[in-house]
This record gives sequence, C-alpha cells and structure tokens, in this order.
Amino acid sequence: MANYDLTPRIAPNLDRHLVFPLLEFLQERQLYEDDQILKAKIELLNKTNMVDYAMDIHKSLYHTEDVPQDMIERRAEVVARLKALEEAAAPLVAFLLNAAAVQELRADKQYNLQMLREKYQIGSEQIEALYQFAKFQFECGNYSGAADYLYQYRALCTNSERSLSALWGKLAAEILMQNWDIAVEELNRLKEIIDSKNFSSPLNQVQSRVWLMHWSLFIYFNHDNGRTQIIDLFNQDKYLNAIQTSAPHLLRYLATAFIVNKRRRPQFKDFIKVIQQEQHSYKDPITEFLACVYVNYDFDEAQKKMKECEEVILNDPFLCKRVEEGNFSTVPLRDEFLENARLFIFETYCRIHQRIDVGVLAEKLNLNYEEAERWIVNLIRGSKLDGKIDSKTGTVLMEPNQPNVYEQLIDHTKALSGRTYKLVGQLLEHAQPQAQSAR
Repeated sequence: MANYDLTPRIAPNLDRHLVFPLLEFLQERQLYEDDQILKAKIELLNKTNMVDYAMDIHKSLYHTEDVPQDMIERRAEVVARLKALEEAAAPLVAFLLNAAAVQELRADKQYNLQMLREKYQIGSEQIEALYQFAKFQFECGNYSGAADYLYQYRALCTNSERSLSALWGKLAAEILMQNWDIAVEELNRLKEIIDSKNFSSPLNQVQSRVWLMHWSLFIYFNHDNGRTQIIDLFNQDKYLNAIQTSAPHLLRYLATAFIVNKRRRPQFKDFIKVIQQEQHSYKDPITEFLACVYVNYDFDEAQKKMKECEEVILNDPFLCKRVEEGNFSTVPLRDEFLENARLFIFETYCRIHQRIDVGVLAEKLNLNYEEAERWIVNLIRGSKLDGKIDSKTGTVLMEPNQPNVYEQLIDHTKALSGRTYKLVGQLLEHAQPQAQSAR
C-alpha cells in the first residue's frame, strides 16, 4: 500500500511540524521500515528547536544512550536563545497578563501603539520581540504558548505580511493541538485573505491556495461538518483549478467527500468530468472507482476497486479517521464509503438495466445473496428508484426512469445562470488590477 501513500506529495506543502503526525501514522501502520521513519523524523527535527525529541529519536534509531556532541551544543544554544527572547518580550507579555491593562486596548491599532508607547514604554521592538518569541516557542513544540502569543501579536501588528505569517503559524498550532473549531475559524480567515490579497504573482496566489487545501485536510476529516466544508472549498473554480494544475492528488479527498456526502449530488456530475480529464495526471483506486461506475460502466472492475479503496482508506492518515454523524453516533468513514459505493453501483446499474439478477448484483456489490436481497429492499424503500424484487425469479424489476422535461429545463437554466455569474466574477476580477494600474 506504500504505492498509494501520498505523504511524499503532501509533505512539501506543509509546515514541517505538521509532517510529524503523518510520520507517526506511517510508523504505526508499518508501511515503511522503522529505520526509514526514524531517519525522516531526525531530518525534520534538525531544522526545529525540539532538540530533546531529536535526542530521543537518535537513541531509538541507533540503540544507544549516547547522543552526538553537536546535539548537546544545539540544546544549549536553544535554551540560551529562548531565555534571551523571553527577556526581550517580557514587558509586552507582562502587559498582556494584566487583565485591567488589556481592557485599555481598542480596535484601532494605531491608538493601541501610541497608548502602549506613551503609557507603558512598549514600542515596535517589544512587539517584534513577541513575534520572535512566539515563533521560537512554536519551533520548540510549545504550540499552546505560540498560539496565544501569535493571537496577541496579530492584534497589535500593522505589517500585513508579518500578520499573514503569524496567521499561518496560529493555524498550524491549532491543528497540532487538535482544536478543530478554532482551526476552522483560522482557516476561513486565511482563505479570505488569500482570495482578496494582491499577490506579486498569480503563481504565488495559486501556491497559497494549494498550501491552504493541504493544511485543511487535518481539519476537514476531523471536524463534524468537514465533509461538506471540504467540498465547499475544493470544488470552487479557483481551488479546483489549483488542484488540477498543481496538486491533482487532492482529488482523492474531494472524491471521498463526494462519495460519503449524499447531499452534494448536483455538483457531482461536473466532478466526474474532472476525474475523467485528470486520469492521465493522477489516479488511485478511489478516483478509478468513480471512473469505472460513471465513465466506463465497468461494474466488475468497480467491485474490484472497492476492495482496493478500503485498503487505501485504512492506510491514509486523513481518511482512516472516525467521522461524527450528527450528535448521535460515530462510524468509521470506511464503512460509510463502502455503503455509498455500493449505492453508486446499484443506482447506475439499475438505470441501464430493467431486469437484474439478484445473484449477479450480489456479486457486484460484494455481498452474499441474502444480504444483497435485504440491502436492495431497504434501498428501494428509501430511494427514488422505482423497482421491486420478484422473489420467484430472483430478479429486480426496474421501471424505466424517464427524465422530466420541466426538471431538465430548470436544471439547465440554473447551470446557465451559474456560468454567467462565474463569467461576470472573472471579468470583474481582471478589471480590478487594470483599474489600479491605470491609476
């Protein structure tokens, strides 16, 4: 299953601290040799301040209690640097810990800067020191402290680029602490900035969107409403274009979200076209399953792909999570995926056949005869499919499903309206930079 592991593609788009949970998962699943994972961890740790953790990994990798001298020296440097930064940021940290003093802050940043300078002798140097202290805390693995200080820093910072950098750091810290509700808020904040900011190059904006989507995987496959939100983000034209040009492997996660999310069927048809277009640049069992069912109508191959999909989900660090259904129960995403995958096969198969042998269908659904019969009965009762089971002949009889002309007209009108809206939006987007340059 290492052939389907996307970590080598995903990791370059993450902060190095976000890669550690992926390596922990791979180590647990034993997809690679243990020594390979430990060496990868040390390589990552060498560029952070988590020296104690690096020492522990070194001991495990080389089966020794001794550590290299450079690690010992590096640890001393980190401790000294942390102390220096703590002292530099101390005046502002003390102010922030004073609840009565913090009440004096307002929404006006310029007022706050003047007030801090005149009343508390806190200037731009101390504010910059707070940023450096927060960043260093993050590099040391103190994500809680880093998140708090980065939040405070952004409230005082007047440099938009530095504020954006602090927001990325805050998002990473919330993800690593698994504060999913707060992480969603920071993610949405970051998306709004990325979509509205004037980048020096369109490529930089595309890259920022690619990073955002990769980071969002941690959130969307852990958050209650994540499967809907990932479609809302990834399926937007600008983000879908970024996927197709720079990160086609993200189609795995959008495809999975569509499969387990029954409420998104209107957008699903267009997504199948994307899967078909991108088969040359990326495919895995999940995207191939959709192609088998909706492009090639190869149901035998689709049934084989379902088994592979199950393995992919179990060995993917994001898809193996348990997802919450409302407020009532939790079910593995794998189970929901397989249930809906069977539904996709059944619905498509039934739309091109009027009489179906239950035994044949059972084989295609990877169920025994009795399970298939019960499953089909329950499905017909709860779906729009007009059919019935003839127990004597062991067949499912489907009534022809003639398309409603009026519904088709409404759908085409909605689609035309949507395309017109997108076209107007693109024209306005291109017109704004031209107007600014004309000034």
